[in-house]
Amino acid sequence: MNPHLVAIFGGAVSGAEAAHQLAHRGIRSVVFEQNALPYGKIEDGLPKWHAKLRDKEQANINEKLSHPLVTFVPNVKLGRDIDFEDVIKNWGFSAVFLATGAWRDRPLPIEGIDEFVGKGLYYQNPFIYWYNHFHEEGYAGEQMEVKDGALVIGGGLASIDVVKALMMETVQKALKERGHDVHMFDLERGIAKVLDGLGLTLADLGLKGCTLVYRRRVKDMPLFPGDTDTPEKLAKAETVREKVLTNAQSKFLFHMKPCAVPVDKIVEGGRLAGLVLLETKIENGRVVELPGTEKEYPAPLVISSIGSIPEPIPGIPMKWQTFEVEEGECCKLKGFQNVFALGNAVTGRGNIKESQEHGRSVSEAIAEHYLTDPKGSLDGQHREREAAVASEISAILHKMEHLEPPSTAETGAIFSKIKALHAQSGYSGDYSDWIARHLPVRLEHMLGLAGH
Repeated sequence: MNPHLVAIFGGAVSGAEAAHQLAHRGIRSVVFEQNALPYGKIEDGLPKWHAKLRDKEQANINEKLSHPLVTFVPNVKLGRDIDFEDVIKNWGFSAVFLATGAWRDRPLPIEGIDEFVGKGLYYQNPFIYWYNHFHEEGYAGEQMEVKDGALVIGGGLASIDVVKALMMETVQKALKERGHDVHMFDLERGIAKVLDGLGLTLADLGLKGCTLVYRRRVKDMPLFPGDTDTPEKLAKAETVREKVLTNAQSKFLFHMKPCAVPVDKIVEGGRLAGLVLLETKIENGRVVELPGTEKEYPAPLVISSIGSIPEPIPGIPMKWQTFEVEEGECCKLKGFQNVFALGNAVTGRGNIKESQEHGRSVSEAIAEHYLTDPKGSLDGQHREREAAVASEISAILHKMEHLEPPSTAETGAIFSKIKALHAQSGYSGDYSDWIARHLPVRLEHMLGLAGH
């Protein structure tokens, strides 16, 4: 057996693929996961209407993490439960991989706005977490109230997921008040189609719909990751972006306000009651704000969806809002010889589609058919990520050839610490049993749609 032993922090797509690549080469790894389940944004960031895709990707992760050369350690967060510098200096791992993801929302750039979180303001990550889990019996997480007429600040596919969730929740509630019990999976196929079938409109339900606010033009939205290095490619990308947005609006009936940025808040009765938006224009690819165009937009709810960044961890160097890595050194953490960052921790991108691409683009079809064939497009995105991780691990292993593996005594000490962490969480070492006991109830099962 290869004498190296690698610590991987984060058990989702990137971490699981890293463990898989190491195991394939006969290298043992220890995967530390901050949650009970290792699925990351597959569980908590991918909206729950993607049930089949979620189950498929989680089975993929399960297969990788249940390998005999992989030791899973749940409910252990780096920087909270164990110290980064202690791991690096004292544990004795051959190398440490950081696949901790991007779970912190990029702050909405309005002074004092965060005072109103939970009082008229939500951020995307906790909002989608709530949306995915609030149906569970015994859910004890943060409770959120969805309101009609919300403003969503964003522009990428993740912000479209937010407006979809808002529209489905408000429409479902309004329909139920009229005696129509329509579940989420039907609405996800198209709110317009459901309402047409019932002979109703949003206005009939007393709804205005939410509004997505983007600082650039629709054709600039990051809905298509293809190359734009020629006028022809740029024109094609812009056409695809507009098509994606038009399809989403026609199906889910939300409004779009391009070329606007939030510059101030509206406060009433101690709550956020809307935003002041400033108009913009695009000049030479740059956003130019237009002074004097400020306008108040009252709204009962604001959700910020302007991107996710890694959570700072004591001891890990940061550059801007991501982990700082050495230039041209295969994601090697600056100042460390055996610490490597993977995925969102280095790209700083929080959505599943972009997290492991590192400059690789998905096909045009993935973007163009995101709404008509989400399962196929997201499946393709995950395969892209795995290919990128496999490439990265191959490069990292060349550097590991010069690293010292732990001694027999150090290896024994590492697994003694792991045994104590297992005892603390109640993990017996049976991965499949642990997953079965901690997997939450699924909405499709509650609705009797197990085969959905």
